[in-house]
Amino acid sequence: MDGDLLRIHPSDNVAVALRTLRRGRTVRVDSIRILAEATIPAKHKIALAPLAEGDAAVMYGTVVGRATADISQGGLLSTQNLVHDTATYNVEGGPYVWDPPDVSRWLDKSFMGYHRSDGQVGTANRWLVIPLVFCENRNVDVLRSAFEEELGYAVPSAYRDQVRALRLLLEQGASADDLRQARLEQGSSTTGPPRLLSNVDGIHFLTHEGGCGGTRQDARALCGLFAGYLCHPNVAGATVLSLGCENSQLDILHEEIHCRNPTFDKPLLSFRQQDYPSADTMLTHAVAATFASMVEANQHERYPALLANLTLGLECGGSDGFSGISANPAIGQCADLLVVLGGKAILAEFPELCGVEQWLIDRCRDPACAERFAKLMESYSSMAAAVGSGFDMNPSPGNIRDGLLTDAMKSAGAARKGGTSPVTDVLNYPEYATQPGLNLLCTPGGDVESTTALAGAGAQIILFSTGLGTPTGNPAASVIKISSNTPLATRMPDIIDYDAGAIVTGAATVDAVGADLLDSVIRVANGSLRTKADLLRQYDFIPWKRGVSL
Repeated sequence: MDGDLLRIHPSDNVAVALRTLRRGRTVRVDSIRILAEATIPAKHKIALAPLAEGDAAVMYGTVVGRATADISQGGLLSTQNLVHDTATYNVEGGPYVWDPPDVSRWLDKSFMGYHRSDGQVGTANRWLVIPLVFCENRNVDVLRSAFEEELGYAVPSAYRDQVRALRLLLEQGASADDLRQARLEQGSSTTGPPRLLSNVDGIHFLTHEGGCGGTRQDARALCGLFAGYLCHPNVAGATVLSLGCENSQLDILHEEIHCRNPTFDKPLLSFRQQDYPSADTMLTHAVAATFASMVEANQHERYPALLANLTLGLECGGSDGFSGISANPAIGQCADLLVVLGGKAILAEFPELCGVEQWLIDRCRDPACAERFAKLMESYSSMAAAVGSGFDMNPSPGNIRDGLLTDAMKSAGAARKGGTSPVTDVLNYPEYATQPGLNLLCTPGGDVESTTALAGAGAQIILFSTGLGTPTGNPAASVIKISSNTPLATRMPDIIDYDAGAIVTGAATVDAVGADLLDSVIRVANGSLRTKADLLRQYDFIPWKRGVSL
């Protein structure tokens, strides 16, 4: 890949600039010699052949847009001369022949995990505190302040020390301008108290804005999502708070749990506020029961488990023009390796599969699978169109600024996270993955909504590519952040776990990085490597209120 330009597929009439090309420079790609008609910033696209108004722009071997004006050979593609457009598709895909990668290197590998009674294996052992309705968010926060500090899970804060120092300056007569200019040492505070329960990786507190006031379908979906978290192998048990009169009733939650696991036997502590004379009384009971149950959860220990017990979520956020040529295909290679070893991978973000439907349909294991995927895509697209939006509005300003001009262009790169293995199942939100192999999960393209859903579908570890940087984490799954480019990894080392930028420079291949990623996954699964999101206690949770979210 080392050079000035990358032509991803032989049929492409558009290439990616691997470094900024100044106007007037002559460059080569394959056998084509091109004069840059404009300055082409790194990550952006250059026309390999003249495009007349109305011509299709092709990348990754598929249509990623259509020219709205003539673009000369060597011209820069931009939102001023290109709009979103996609190739057509049908559900009559032919038989798919897959050449799986060699996994002999990992055949004798295992990981140390927490074995659950239902046969699943956790890569962590976590306790959750869940409100069934937003009315209980305050009580969840009260429990958070009670538990985190005393059990050693709180984040040590240098900022508390900073505020204390500023307060002292104010008491000594400093003005507002003095405070703004105060020179205070920056750095981490001293480490907090040691963790009391060594085999409980954390107690995580989920808050949200749902549970009542919406449709009954919203309430059912929220309970289904929570059921996925409760059935998740990384979760030892949970404390559930409800008000009592909300739409998302406890009996709905129990029904959804039974749908996913009829033999569910984890400790599930439920407290309905309207059954108590005061919130304080309820919380006193909740604290005692939660503490005792966490002590019991601490008795769980790690034992060897086959890699086939792993489920990877495949996610991207803050994508750039290099994501589709470095981090995403490396994630796809890692997913393919795990699939061959008997594990599961889940590809989500349906608005970011727009334009590559035929690729995925052709890989579906049977017509029913292909039909379900097509129907979910069409239903979602129609829902967006009904409110005057569309998948074409998915790319963010940051995506566009860094070279992802259309949703089809973004999708063609995003889909590479799914590797090349056959699609074994198609899931609607918030269903749980049960089939080994590659699963497709209908979610929005929003980072946190999608990671929230991936964990709810059973992913113990989420591989998350980013080109611009994002701190996203999850309360149930460990999130491994993978940079598409080395400057990002160097600039934001506090949130990036793995740098795939060597693929862009030609210093490493996709296959090599994908294999190394699998080794990192195993270390995270063992508990021997903590992700940056876990170290920062970055535990994001946003349920999808089933509507138009791109």
